Amino acid sequence: MSDTLSPAAAGPGEAATYPPTDRTVPTRSKDRASYDTEVVHSILDAAFLCHLGFVRDGAPVVLPTLYGRIGSTLYVHGSTGSRPLRAAKEEQAGLPVCLTVTHVDGLVLARSAFHHSMNYRSVVVHGLARDVTDPEERRVALDAIVDQVVDGRSKDSRPANAKELAATAVIRLDLREVSAKIRTGGPNDDAEDLALPYWSGVVPVAPAYAAPIPSDDLDPSVALPDYLASL
Repeated sequence: MSDTLSPAAAGPGEAATYPPTDRTVPTRSKDRASYDTEVVHSILDAAFLCHLGFVRDGAPVVLPTLYGRIGSTLYVHGSTGSRPLRAAKEEQAGLPVCLTVTHVDGLVLARSAFHHSMNYRSVVVHGLARDVTDPEERRVALDAIVDQVVDGRSKDSRPANAKELAATAVIRLDLREVSAKIRTGGPNDDAEDLALPYWSGVVPVAPAYAAPIPSDDLDPSVALPDYLASL
């Protein structure tokens, strides 16, 4: 995702790391934490699905949704009737949220049940989500969300019309209180378990795309775009 597509993009003076806070320093496995800006952005850019957590009427709510990144800002979209979008509009100072993104890269199988684990890359973002009302920022944000899912798709589809834009809400979350956490490598078996007759190692996990399936009513003259063929 480009860092120069909108006024929300990061400036040339953006810090190389995000400052750790009480909420972004893990209580366990602190050595796996990273606050490096490029590491955080790379994890975010490799996904398109996040989980957005907030409190509504005194109870916690976590919703899966799509997002897009432009510079140091994440944009999340949804229906104008959805709870987090309504709440972000109602809260003058912004809606306190926690947004997470996770990649599972491998199943780590140890000789002991206790040491089973996963190889993963994750990002946790804390902050205040705010309703986006500027028409140009909304347009750029929605394009970024579409391109986050399939890069290049926003330029190869009809833009939203006025009615569709009226039914769509966008919230922004600035990347300020952020941390990444990463695990790599094999199992950490105890020395006394190494002779046990159980298989140990890593089962790699990776997303896979199958061949695109055209819609039944697609004009046969419309060729498969290169950006889809390359998936």
